[in-house]
Amino acid sequence: MTLTLRQARRLKEKKKKKEMAELLNIHVTTYQKLEENPDLITIAQAKKISEFLDIPYDEIFFNT
Repeated sequence: MTLTLRQARRLKEKKKKKEMAELLNIHVTTYQKLEENPDLITIAQAKKISEFLDIPYDEIFFNT
């Protein structure tokens, strides 16, 4: 099963956008743009997100 970034975030204890932004050391607005345009996510960011949400990298959809 492949998840969008938004679905993965909500699936795991309803993580807030703010928490995700803090994890990536970016502003909440920038994180929102990443959810809307996942092709902008770097590999390093994708790995952090995957580890934080405890969801395998290949189950989160990072490309449009």
